[in-house]
Amino acid sequence: MKKFIIIIIVIAVLGFLGYSYVKGLNNTMVTMSEGVDAQWSQVENVYQRRADLIPNLVNTVKGYASHEKETLEGVIEARAKATSVNVNAGGLNAQSLQAFQQAQQGLSSALSKLMVVVERYPELKANQNFLELQAQLEGTENRITVERQKFNETTRKYNTYIKLFPNSMFAGMFGFEPKVYFEAQKGSEVAPEVSF
Repeated sequence: MKKFIIIIIVIAVLGFLGYSYVKGLNNTMVTMSEGVDAQWSQVENVYQRRADLIPNLVNTVKGYASHEKETLEGVIEARAKATSVNVNAGGLNAQSLQAFQQAQQGLSSALSKLMVVVERYPELKANQNFLELQAQLEGTENRITVERQKFNETTRKYNTYIKLFPNSMFAGMFGFEPKVYFEAQKGSEVAPEVSF
């Protein structure tokens, strides 16, 4: 009878330890997955900040360079496209991330064209409102870079955790899939050619 009780106790302890281990794995995976989603939201937040600055920038430029209508309309159109591409963190996959990146790249291109146009207007370049908006835009671009880097680091930690053995066995059972990384646009490794 004593052996039977000891066996029951050992089985109960092993069952409790196994349950605790699996519960801990699942909870860690959930926490890390939510961390990736939260970091993605922060990436979207800084892109939204950039989009929010653009109407003020366009209006400031419009006052000085009203005949640059095509460039200004291009920026407004690119902003509309960029803000129309929304990616839910839960539905983040390679295709949706690529669509998001393409829309944001279009906006970056339009802004670059706008800044080239601005070079033709020295009085605009000296305007305090424009200088402030330009500084805010530059700061936002830096924030975008930082948040994308943080997103990739958070994603790397999550992906590594769910791929380690024995976590990988349980990740599949619990439905945890690897998350995609924010990647540089093709051709961004080549420096742009600048000529004056």
